[in-house]
Amino acid sequence: MGYESIKWDKLGFDYIKTDLRYLSYWRNGAWQEGTLTEDNVLHISEGSTALHYGQQCFEGLKAYRCKDGSINLFRPDQNALRMQRSCARLLMPPVPSDVFIEACKQVVRANERFIPPYGTGGALYLRPFIIGVGDNIGVRTAPEFIFSIFCMPVGAYFKGGLKPNNFVISSYDRAAPNGTGAAKVGGNYAASLMPGAEAKKRHFADCIYLDPQTHSKIEEVGSANFFAITRNDEFITPKSPSVLPGITRLSLIELAQTRLGLKVIEGDVFIDRIDEFKEAGACGTAAVITPIGGIEYQDKLHVFYSEEEVGPVTQRLYNELTGVQTGDIEAPEGWIVKV
Repeated sequence: MGYESIKWDKLGFDYIKTDLRYLSYWRNGAWQEGTLTEDNVLHISEGSTALHYGQQCFEGLKAYRCKDGSINLFRPDQNALRMQRSCARLLMPPVPSDVFIEACKQVVRANERFIPPYGTGGALYLRPFIIGVGDNIGVRTAPEFIFSIFCMPVGAYFKGGLKPNNFVISSYDRAAPNGTGAAKVGGNYAASLMPGAEAKKRHFADCIYLDPQTHSKIEEVGSANFFAITRNDEFITPKSPSVLPGITRLSLIELAQTRLGLKVIEGDVFIDRIDEFKEAGACGTAAVITPIGGIEYQDKLHVFYSEEEVGPVTQRLYNELTGVQTGDIEAPEGWIVKV
């Protein structure tokens, strides 16, 4: 799709080639100075560990156009830290936070014309990633690495924007109990492709995974984190070593506490006790907040607030979060980096 054919109010979550992307190589024990390139094709060794052993990780973050024309990057420091943790788990060299944030800024500036206009609901999605490359065949860490960031304008991840979607509990596991669930690595997503496709074939938005050890607790929603609102107005979200620590989740925890005055609980979310929740949702950088209308478990659909309407607490959380991101509501200290 060319720039001229973009319809800002009709954007989904699809690849669009933009003007420039950031590229840096790790060789001889150090990251080299990064450059911007027009080339969106990587040329790598056939022996690259990323291809054979899944040695790679990635991130996702957004830049927003504000009412005054300025550009907001939302919490890039948290993405930098999470990528460093993913790198540590997979024996890859971490990218320093200042280098990561500066690279994000360069990519946003270089592709500024692709940032959806204020008020369209769209954003510029950034995809930083690190892959193991170089000539290799044994199961070991790579001799070289690539760090790159590309971007594209996006709209809603789940079709229809902020409206309830139904999900189904999967019998598959997303990650092993002491595996890579907390790292943002491609293998977790590869494992989710088949259960996700099966859920979509049955007309659900995606599937929900239970904890891999006991299959009794909700852990993650496909490619997003789970949260719920109890009848006592508590914000609850699963706490587990195999849950990806989402930045939207982290932000909602703080906003629920400080802006909405809700008690926050990070803990076990038992599947057989979901009738204690009046609202539920999926949250993530791509999904933002997707209200959960109902969850099917053991052939029975449990409906929360409504299959048609967004619950009032979920709506307030969404308004607060998106207001902060686009600069309409004052952000907590350190959340916004101006480009």
